Amino acid sequence: MPPTGSETPPGISKRTWQVLGQLLFVGLLISLAVGSVLFVDETELVIVERFGVITAVYDQVDLASSDRGLHFKLPWPVETVRRFDRRLQLFDPRGREMFTRDRKNIIVDTYLCWRIAASPAGADKNFADRPVVKFYRGLGGIPTTEARLDTRLRSVLSEEMGRLALSDLLVSTVSEAGPQGASPLADLTNRVQKQVRQQPDETASLTSRLGVEILDIGIQRINLPEGNLFAVYERMRKERDKIAQRYRSAGEAEKVVIESQAKRRSAEIMAKANSEAAGIRAAGEAEALRIRNTAHARDPEFYAWLRNLESYQKVLTNQTTLVLSASSPFLKLLIDGLPSKTNSPPKPRTADTPVTGSTP
Repeated sequence: MPPTGSETPPGISKRTWQVLGQLLFVGLLISLAVGSVLFVDETELVIVERFGVITAVYDQVDLASSDRGLHFKLPWPVETVRRFDRRLQLFDPRGREMFTRDRKNIIVDTYLCWRIAASPAGADKNFADRPVVKFYRGLGGIPTTEARLDTRLRSVLSEEMGRLALSDLLVSTVSEAGPQGASPLADLTNRVQKQVRQQPDETASLTSRLGVEILDIGIQRINLPEGNLFAVYERMRKERDKIAQRYRSAGEAEKVVIESQAKRRSAEIMAKANSEAAGIRAAGEAEALRIRNTAHARDPEFYAWLRNLESYQKVLTNQTTLVLSASSPFLKLLIDGLPSKTNSPPKPRTADTPVTGSTP
């Protein structure tokens, strides 16, 4: 309180205290005015409480009855505003280890899409029936909601996984695709989603009790525990080795068949070629023999002389030493030399040889 009467603190005048009091009053009015204004965004649902009692709920998002925009309320602390995100929430819980019907432990990684349910258009004034009010009273916020949903999803999924064998789950033709069409994995997802919304022993759904709407539940990945990966990979490698060995054996058998056929065909071709070559060679040798005999018959001495020269060419080299008698026919050409043309006997007369000299 500013000093009254004539008791004024030194250095501060009475006028100054009046100005400060006016500024304080104006600031209080502004804060009260600002605290009385409520703006509802498109992405949120709003609850207004007056000393713990709900006095207003702004949850109409339909265009015909939308309550988005500017509203008024009593300033704090008389009325309190609680805001909730009405957008789609994606919850990605940590993968959990579960057991299948054949006692195979696997790690299942899932996702869950949820949001606060919207009120129907033209909802009545009974705020307790509004989904956002049920959400606020039953859960309070997103962290608590996701913890409850995680526990609920894990319980339902564990029970459903225990009814299926591992071989029933691993039937996806495309590893990167989710459960599509009619398959055990797609049926499992549908059953889990239905039971998370409302279990058989419950009289009301999750939306009716807590105002939470489950839009989608899916299985992202099914993996093996870290301790089992090496054994599984080793077994897969052995199976692939068996398949590869089967292909190699089939290839080796096909190779033997092809090589046998090729060798048989090659032998047939070579036999035929050798037979033809032998025939040609025999015909050539016969023709050579005929020509040689014809030449020998026309000039026997020349033929003998030519054969001696061929023998010398084959036998006599730089390192050849021969020990023969002087009368050896082999040395006759070397000793006597070439026969003179006058001493050579006349060539035998043939039918083609013309007759010369005197007429008989």
